[in-house]
Amino acid sequence: MKLISWNVNGLRACVTKGFEDFFKSSDADIFSVQETKLQQGQIDLETPGYEQYWNYAEKKGYSGVAVFTKKHPLNVTYGLGIEEHDREGRVITLEFENFYHVTCYTPNSQTDLKRLDYRMKWEECMRKYLVGLNEKKPVVYCGDLNVAHNEIDLKNPKTNRKNAGFTDEEREKMTQLLQSGFTDSFRYLYPDKEGIYSWWSYRFKAREKNAGWRIDYYLVSDSVKEKITQAKIHTDVFGSDHCPVELDIEVY
Repeated sequence: MKLISWNVNGLRACVTKGFEDFFKSSDADIFSVQETKLQQGQIDLETPGYEQYWNYAEKKGYSGVAVFTKKHPLNVTYGLGIEEHDREGRVITLEFENFYHVTCYTPNSQTDLKRLDYRMKWEECMRKYLVGLNEKKPVVYCGDLNVAHNEIDLKNPKTNRKNAGFTDEEREKMTQLLQSGFTDSFRYLYPDKEGIYSWWSYRFKAREKNAGWRIDYYLVSDSVKEKITQAKIHTDVFGSDHCPVELDIEVY
């Protein structure tokens, strides 16, 4: 089974930059997008052979996630079931016979870390949610998780130590999540691979210099990690400040 996840940083803009070409050529079984920046009815995206599921933020032009799946899910839920966290359209969970598929756009801690406290609450609720699902059946958890877990996951760790996405607090939350029964699929296959990133700032010619961060992930339950056959980061795909990430895994 082939899975793709991509923070498109505005789906309407990304559609003008080759989104549909990559969508078709990738031929994923499940294709997830984050940061759609849409309200219902603002795009008419044709995806023959796929069912579409959308979660929109209350705030216009902000956040939002979507999932396109070839296989019909047993059940679909939106958000975490916690009002404080469910206003920004950040989570969709698809339940299949043998696993849960969770797409997430994690809140950014923002400039001056003004949203770090909220981020910490979110992380704890998200971890409890995922652990709860994992008690029932294996979980595939993907999306822009807005954290570079270790120094190997960004180009300039020393100068970013206290910046959003690489604070000790955010990194520790990722560590706690992994210790709760989950595996980072890319690092499982490539524990020492350097210089592979999924996000680059639009400033300072960061992508041209490959001064990036790996903040887009596929995490899977430890119980199915040995079923991972490939994990890719499509650094050659443009259209957003993020590139798509891929997981190939035998869980159907």
